[in-house]
Amino acid sequence: RKESAVMTNTTLETTSKRSFIQLPAFRKIIWLMPAAYLLHIVEEYVGNFPRWVTEDVHGTFNYIGFDLNNVMFMVVLLTLVTLNYRKPSHVKAIALTVFASANIFWDALFHLLATLFFGYYSPGLITAMLLYYPISILVGIVILNSCILNPHVFAIALAGGLVLFSLVVWYGLFHFAV
Repeated sequence: RKESAVMTNTTLETTSKRSFIQLPAFRKIIWLMPAAYLLHIVEEYVGNFPRWVTEDVHGTFNYIGFDLNNVMFMVVLLTLVTLNYRKPSHVKAIALTVFASANIFWDALFHLLATLFFGYYSPGLITAMLLYYPISILVGIVILNSCILNPHVFAIALAGGLVLFSLVVWYGLFHFAV
């Protein structure tokens, strides 16, 4: 059976006669990312993430850096989500995918691997596993199914997010130490 794509004002909606699940619109689903990010910040704060970085990971981090980083990241994330909500475009979707994958998808992997490596809880692990991965997967499926980005561009944007995340960790936690 054939799928049809219908362009409405600012959203691309796909319909399929075989589809059992109606996927949410890209413009709506992207608002889950800043909500999850806010809850993740709370978990890291309560779990004393700066102390964990300094004592367990042997980086250098304090609450001033923690607060500044998270405020700046939230402002950027909210800006990108708002821009994509108001008037989606290919370039805006790429920017959002790079930034969100760095701070949500790849950050979740960081928390999981750190917990496995050190053998105990990495502050942020719970929201990373319960919110970040499901939301990342859902947003990725919507991006691909709605043809907002093609698989090749999406993969490149994810790789860009990994590079961005690596730089953030290298600078933010280790201040470019080698």
